Amino acid sequence: MSRQFAASHVVAGLMLLLMLVFIVGVPLLPGYEPYAQDLAGSLVPVGGTSPDGVFYLLGTDTLGRDMFSRLALAGQVSVLIGAGAVLFSLVLGVGLGLVAGYFGGVAESAIMGLADLQLSIPRILLLIAVTAVMGSGEVKLALLLGATSWVSYGRVARAMALTLRNREFVLAAITQGATSSWTIRKHLLPNVAPQMLIVASSEFGQIVLLEASLSYLGLGVQPPLPSWGAMVAEGQTYLSLAPSLSILPSVALFVLIGGLQILSQAFTAENDPMGLRRETAG
Repeated sequence: MSRQFAASHVVAGLMLLLMLVFIVGVPLLPGYEPYAQDLAGSLVPVGGTSPDGVFYLLGTDTLGRDMFSRLALAGQVSVLIGAGAVLFSLVLGVGLGLVAGYFGGVAESAIMGLADLQLSIPRILLLIAVTAVMGSGEVKLALLLGATSWVSYGRVARAMALTLRNREFVLAAITQGATSSWTIRKHLLPNVAPQMLIVASSEFGQIVLLEASLSYLGLGVQPPLPSWGAMVAEGQTYLSLAPSLSILPSVALFVLIGGLQILSQAFTAENDPMGLRRETAG
């Protein structure tokens, strides 16, 4: 491992560790109250004290709610939605990609045609249109983000399946009477899994950003549950009075997504030297 990759891993690890400690540790602290309102103590600045004498490390919002608590809860929401979406898209994309690459023919044409069709539509516009019709909710949002994120997994899985299906160990299993499902499960899937981890590490950050974008537009996570995107939108009205309302959730987004992307790029460069993911997912 080169010094550049080692440095990237360290930076990414520190950023993600900081965010993990924040979203997991804050709810365990005394005084964790993401929903409690105190109108007399609204817009308390960072490190300020309310008229009641309560100290707020990151200040309060327009309803007097603790920003420290709400940022941590919003981080939990983003991570849970992102994890659910990645898991759903991973299973869907790998399944479709392996079927397309192993069987070829009509199945491959249909699956890859669907992938090309989805890629021709900007994902954010598709998400806006569907959420406007279906409505929002945490489970719906995770499923929708997952359903629009399977293409990268599918194209990489298909490319690897096309190569692996003609390898000796696969042909030997087929000659001995192995079924297609057994061959895919025992021989193709284990060889595809490492590449899928590379794709997932990149897609997770993109999904978190998409969730924040939808929440910013009012189509994602709905109040009273906090979201970093919604908090940025709410704080824009008070930029001159309390810029921290928008800056703090923006910084939280940067730390989480930045850490994920740096780790993904370092992991990709180290484990994908031939650029398979870039060639097949682009």
